[in-house]
Amino acid sequence: MKHRKLLDDLAAEQSALGVVLDRLTPGEWELPTPAAGWSVADQISHLRFFDERASMALGDPDAFLADRERIIAGAPHDPSVDAGRTLTSVDLLGEWRIHAERLRARAADVDSDRRVPWYGPAMSVPSFLTARLMETWAHGHDVCVATDRPAVISDRLRHVAHIGYSARPFSLLINRLPADDRPVRLELAGSDGETWTWGPADAENRVTGDAYDFCLVVTQRRTPNDSQLEVVGEAARQWIDVAQAFAGGPGRG
Repeated sequence: MKHRKLLDDLAAEQSALGVVLDRLTPGEWELPTPAAGWSVADQISHLRFFDERASMALGDPDAFLADRERIIAGAPHDPSVDAGRTLTSVDLLGEWRIHAERLRARAADVDSDRRVPWYGPAMSVPSFLTARLMETWAHGHDVCVATDRPAVISDRLRHVAHIGYSARPFSLLINRLPADDRPVRLELAGSDGETWTWGPADAENRVTGDAYDFCLVVTQRRTPNDSQLEVVGEAARQWIDVAQAFAGGPGRG
């Protein structure tokens, strides 16, 4: 199975978030997070909801597509936070863990090359799991900020950075900007002490900086202007100003 390492890293990211959640007091579940109008419980409810949909997309794509249409038709209501506003924190945490485990079990049984439908473009299984890891880290980061816990920073951020870089064409498209085939070099100082790189070494357009900083930008937890990223070239600047690693329209991931 080509995506075994990704599954292990997703499990590790979910486990790291679980450690944070296990230590929260009941009152901390109600604290506001950086996402306007969302509490800690809402963040975990959101993860629970979309881990459940991810299992559906892997196991029954037709059912997922029908469910997706119902969600779209019900806009602007966001059903992903409903569970968090009705369940106790203990029950919500338990349900999130159940759906996270089901997602990993379902993913272990599918071929890596299969295309999986989602709310943006369909993805291969490795890209799909990378997206779930990115979402887990980003919403977990919101929880850490809200509850004054240290951020989870590990070499798993390489996955978040990878999907952020790979989503450059989608970021331009969703923001109604023209496609741009000029290469961009990305060089990041990783948490493991190594330099993580994407794109040709001789590209004129470049983004360099700290991996954690970049991941906050592409998950839209930090604006490019508030980051320490060095951006060189028109194509790099146009991308980084709208960069997003998540599916859906511009805005909160």
